[in-house]
Amino acid sequence: MSAENDQNGSTVRVVLDAMGGDYGPVETVKGAMRALESGNIEVILVGEKDSVEAELANYDLAGKPVRIVPSEGKIGDDEHPVRAMRSKPDSSILIANKLLKSGEADVLVSMGSTGASMAGAVLALGLLEGLDRPCIGGPFLGLAPRTVLVDMGSNIDCRPGMLLNFAALGMVFSRKFLEIPDPKVGLLSVGAETAKGNKQVQESHQLFADSHLNFVGNVEGMDFFTQKADVIVCDGFVGNILMKYTEGLGSALFPFLERELSSRMAPEDVRSFAASLWQMMNLPRTMGGPLFGVNGAVVLGHGSCKGGEVAGAINTATRYVNLGMVESMREELSKMNRQETPSNPS
Repeated sequence: MSAENDQNGSTVRVVLDAMGGDYGPVETVKGAMRALESGNIEVILVGEKDSVEAELANYDLAGKPVRIVPSEGKIGDDEHPVRAMRSKPDSSILIANKLLKSGEADVLVSMGSTGASMAGAVLALGLLEGLDRPCIGGPFLGLAPRTVLVDMGSNIDCRPGMLLNFAALGMVFSRKFLEIPDPKVGLLSVGAETAKGNKQVQESHQLFADSHLNFVGNVEGMDFFTQKADVIVCDGFVGNILMKYTEGLGSALFPFLERELSSRMAPEDVRSFAASLWQMMNLPRTMGGPLFGVNGAVVLGHGSCKGGEVAGAINTATRYVNLGMVESMREELSKMNRQETPSNPS
């Protein structure tokens, strides 16, 4: 992918929730050190000081632009985000958000609780004008790396107007990050016909058709691979099921391929092939998922990510900043809001 439009030159300051995820701080620190090898970034590790220092002791830090900002505790996936934020005001994700808000960092990366990461970002940074909620988007299949899905799971129930805003954000990501000049936008449904779909989809269809987006109509599940649409929009309930299904399918295919191919290929070739296919089914694990719509750059990763995947999310975050994605999304939402009329469904 070309980077000719990136705003290269300045160092990107990445604040990383070092305690986040299933393997923090071991794998988060490992990912940070790997990401530093690419240059042009500084890393701020937010976490429990003794634990993070113990991990950093395993690396040669000479000349490395990395520092620690202490925090106390973490918010787990099993905790209610808002209640946990109140009881743990110095948790790693909240301290990381404060650093981003204050301007000490350019982008935040977290493998921790998605709910806490989103709630913390909204509370600290606020939403772009015209939005009710943020959303998670980006390519989710390595087999279709230039097809953007939005929303991946941050909003279970969505009004048509919300879906239209999410489509605009996904369009900006597709145009700038994936360098698709005029992204085609599709609405995920159970059939391509206009009348197909539930009430949400049918009401959204007219709203999309009346917008300035390059709307190609309803698309179906198979269209992630047909290039009928570059941005496919659905609510987070459907989007998260899709993403988790492909993760599970990739995990199930791994042992199946090992069994089926073990008599035909060398063991190392079988493992390599199966691992490549698994990665193709789980793209967000290797690049992270940007949180669209908050007034700052935030990239979220899967809780089970290891060091290489953490580094991939940091690399995504760096490019997200260099491309000025937040400002571009702000401009697109402003354009969208100017064109809305009172008669449009909300």
